[in-house]
Amino acid sequence: MHEIYFKIKGRVQGVGFRRFVLNSAKKIGGLSGWVRNAEDGSVEVLVKGKEVDVEEIIALCRKGPLWSRVDGIEFLPKVTNYFLPPITDGIFERI
Repeated sequence: MHEIYFKIKGRVQGVGFRRFVLNSAKKIGGLSGWVRNAEDGSVEVLVKGKEVDVEEIIALCRKGPLWSRVDGIEFLPKVTNYFLPPITDGIFERI
């Protein structure tokens, strides 16, 4: 299982990006994790699943929903910050 933590930068808040990620994760299936808005205007995603499924959600995030504009994705080090919500196996949620 792969666990990836990343931020999507650009026009990604107020355009349905979190809903897009949540729906995409449900369509792919087998992913656990969460998506949330960050204070810096980006969207954060913590996802865990099979490598092929994680790569698919990242590819979808590079495009985003219709009204968004993705300027880039920043991959962050493995989560060691206890202030981040943990992943619940079998659940992908919007927080």
